[in-house]
Amino acid sequence: MDVINDLILQAVASPWLVLVLFAVTVIDGFFPPVPSETVLVAAAAASVSGGGTNLLLLGVVAALGAALGDNIAFLIGRRLGTSRAGWMQRPRVRAAFAHAERALETRSAALILGARYIPVGRVAVNMTAGALRFPWRRFLPLSLVAGASWSALSLAIGLLAGSWIKDQPLLSAGVGIVIALLIGIVIDRVSATRRRRSAPAHLAG
Repeated sequence: MDVINDLILQAVASPWLVLVLFAVTVIDGFFPPVPSETVLVAAAAASVSGGGTNLLLLGVVAALGAALGDNIAFLIGRRLGTSRAGWMQRPRVRAAFAHAERALETRSAALILGARYIPVGRVAVNMTAGALRFPWRRFLPLSLVAGASWSALSLAIGLLAGSWIKDQPLLSAGVGIVIALLIGIVIDRVSATRRRRSAPAHLAG
C-alpha cells in the first residue's frame, strides 16, 4: 500500500499529470487494481492546496477516461464473455458477474451508474452488459453520465482534503488518498453486505 501511495504522490507531482490521470482512468475501467480514484482525489487536493493543475481540466480528463475505460470493458465482455480469463473465476468476481446479470434485466441504468463507484463492480457490470448484448447506444450515454458524476464526486473529496491543509500540496494529496481509501473500504463493505442479503432471496426465488 505504501508503494502505491508513493507512486500516486509521484504522479501528482509529475508535469505529465494530465496524461497519467487519463491513462489510469482508462485502464481502471477494465483493470480494477489501478487506483484511479485516489490519483484524481490526490491531484485535486494538491491543486487546491498548491495551485496546481486546473480542476476543470482534471475533471473533464478523468470523466472522459473513465467513460472510455468502461466502454473498453463493455467491448471486452462482448468479444470474450465473462468466463475465459483466470481472474474471472474468482468467487468474488463470479458473484459480481451473477449479480450484474440479474440486475441488468430490471434496472440497467441505475446499475451502470452506481457500479462506476465500485472498482470490481463496474468491471463486472460493464463486461456483463457487453456479454449479454446490452445495446451499446444505451450503454454509451450512461457511461458518459457515470464518468462525469464519478469525476465530480472525486474532485469534491479532493477539494475537501485540500481545503483542510493550505500551501502543502503533497500533504493535502496524502490526506486525499486516505479519504479516498476509507470511502472505498466503506463502499466495498456495503456492497458485500448487500450481496450476502440478496443471495438467500435469490435462492429462495
